[in-house]
Amino acid sequence: MKAIGGYFELERVDGQEYYPDLLKLNTGRNCLEYLIRAGNFKKIYLPKFSCKVLLEPIKKLNVEYEYYSIDQNLNPVLSKLPKMDEVLLYINYFGVKDLAVRELSHQIENLIVDNSQAFFSDSVSSLGTFYSARKFFGVPDGAYLLSNLNVKEELKMDFSWDRMSHLLKRLELGAESGYSDFQDNRVKLSNQPILHMSELTQFLLSQIDYSKAKQRREENFLYLHQQFSEVNQIDLSVLDVKGPMVYPLYLENEDLRKELIQNKIFVASYWPNIMEECPANSLDYKLAKYILPLPVDQRYSLEDMERICTVLLPVLEKNHQLKS
Repeated sequence: MKAIGGYFELERVDGQEYYPDLLKLNTGRNCLEYLIRAGNFKKIYLPKFSCKVLLEPIKKLNVEYEYYSIDQNLNPVLSKLPKMDEVLLYINYFGVKDLAVRELSHQIENLIVDNSQAFFSDSVSSLGTFYSARKFFGVPDGAYLLSNLNVKEELKMDFSWDRMSHLLKRLELGAESGYSDFQDNRVKLSNQPILHMSELTQFLLSQIDYSKAKQRREENFLYLHQQFSEVNQIDLSVLDVKGPMVYPLYLENEDLRKELIQNKIFVASYWPNIMEECPANSLDYKLAKYILPLPVDQRYSLEDMERICTVLLPVLEKNHQLKS
C-alpha cells in the first residue's frame, strides 16, 4: 500500500530516458551475461584491449573465450569469424568507432556491440547492443540492452540508494572527496546478479537534457580535435562521432598525464590490467599507457577545452611533438 504523508522523497519531474524502450538492466557486464545465456553461446571472441570486468560473466558461465587484436586506430584485426554457436564482441572505443561497428555488422552475424563508451551511437546489431549510463551521466549504475534474444527468467529490481555517496560528495565537497567512494562503488557493482535497473537510476536518467549533452560533447570533441589532430597517433573521423565519451589523445609522452593532474584535470587510466598482462613493447600496452581520454562531457564548455590545451600544448612544444 502506498504511503500518504510524512517526509518528502526526491521530487519527481516528468521526463523521459534516452532509451525508454530498451531492456533496462543494472550493469553493462550483466547485459553481456544476459546475451551469452540467451544465445547459449559456447565461445566468445573479444579484444585484448578491454576491461577485465568483461571476463566476469564469461567465467561465471564457464564459456570459452579467445582474444583478438586491434590496430593503432582501434579497428579489429580478425584472423577468423565466429561459428554458429560462437559470438564476437567489439567495443565502440571512446564512442569514436561507429564506422568500424557498421562494417563489422555487415561481416559478422553473431556480433555483440559494446556501446558502453558510446551512449549516443546507433544500435546496429539486433543480436546484442548494450550501453552503460554511468560512464556518461551522474548515476550510480544502469545499462540498456537491445537484443532479439530473451532470457526466460523473471528478473528482480535493483536498488541504488547505497551507491550514491560519490555523486553527492562530488556535488557538495568536490571531486577529490568522493573519489574513494567512487572506487568503492565500482567494487559494489562486481559479481551482481542480473537485475532490472533501479527505480532511482531510472528517475535520475529521466531528468537529463540529452540533446544538450550530446551537442556539448560533440562541440568540445571537435575543438580538441582541431588542436591535436595533426599529432594524435589515432586517426579519428570526426564525421563519424555522436556524443563521444572522451577525446582519445594517443601520444607516447609520459609528461602529459602528470601535467594534467598537477592542473586538476583528471583523466582516467582505462584497463590497467593490460599493462600487467601484456609485454611493454606490445601495442595493447602502449595504448593502455599512453592514451589520454580527455574529458569533453556536458559539464564543460569550450573555455574548459581551452584550459586543457593551455596545459598540454606547451609540453608538446617542449618535447618537439607539435608539427610546424
